[in-house]
Amino acid sequence: MSAELYHPIAFLVSMNVVLWSTPAVKNFGLKSGHVDRPNDRKVHQRPMVRLGGVSIFSGTISSLAIVWLFGGFDTIDRATQWEILGAILGGCGFFLIGLGDDVFNLTATSRLVMQSMVAAGAWYMGVGIDFLSVPLYGLVQLGWLSLPVTIIWLVGMANAINWIDGLDGLAAGVSGISALVMLVVALFMEQPAAAMIAAALAGGALGFLRYNFNPAEIFMGDGGAYFMGFTLAAVGAIGLVKTTAVTGVLLPYLILAVPILDMSTVILSRIKHGKSPFVADKRHLHHRLLQAGIPQRLTVVFIYALTFWLGSLALGFSGIPSGWGYALGATMLLVYLSWEVKRKSRNNEQ
Repeated sequence: MSAELYHPIAFLVSMNVVLWSTPAVKNFGLKSGHVDRPNDRKVHQRPMVRLGGVSIFSGTISSLAIVWLFGGFDTIDRATQWEILGAILGGCGFFLIGLGDDVFNLTATSRLVMQSMVAAGAWYMGVGIDFLSVPLYGLVQLGWLSLPVTIIWLVGMANAINWIDGLDGLAAGVSGISALVMLVVALFMEQPAAAMIAAALAGGALGFLRYNFNPAEIFMGDGGAYFMGFTLAAVGAIGLVKTTAVTGVLLPYLILAVPILDMSTVILSRIKHGKSPFVADKRHLHHRLLQAGIPQRLTVVFIYALTFWLGSLALGFSGIPSGWGYALGATMLLVYLSWEVKRKSRNNEQ
């Protein structure tokens, strides 16, 4: 089979598994009572099944297993195969931690400890950040600091995606857009194995939007959010940061800037107001937009556009042909939606 076919196959298989399995997962969740109930902090008004991550996980992993079985990873060297296996097994570990929280309501400390252990295991298998880009200086080798930096990156991104999962379709859409951009960039940077994981994740995330976009029928839960956040971070580590180019090191942070900046801003705001950074509140970007009177769908689409715009900048900086053309189109879309957001906000004030 032609090597160019494996990536669309991974995308389509993952998407179709999610599309077919989600209704069954929803029915199981309703019968078993695994639902997310409304409260003062949450936006939804009725109990919602929170096991949708099972479908995303099943679609992504089954897609990668099929591609692996048919030789999609045969051309990569053994070291890279270990990195891919580390990313897949790490994703499994993060999914199980999140699923455990969805079912048993684990404590924040226990989740953090288990996540750090799984991230350390993934680092041992090659999913690591070996150098950072320092402004006005260049690349800095991390040495033994690679382990803690990698753990912070993997664990932080898993939780960042979980934290933005506050509106119908928000986390799935942001993750799907980010995965598609990573797919294109990884292929351009000749990292086909990492691109395969991105393709499978993109198919699963975008397929889940069929049931998760407003009005949602099911939530992904912590299992889905942790899995997607870790996998995106892992693809960035093994597919983009491995290059010694300064732009390559910065690309994953640019592609995932929306959840990164949202999480960082919320943590700093909570600390500033004397609150624990781990206590949930309504300081996230989507909460602020809703409080300004922006409709939920427009809020989600605006954050999609912001994610796509940052991703298009990554396409431009990576040197992809017509990359800056995509960035121009994304800029125009973002300007238009920003105008719509501002107009809705003004109407609400009147």
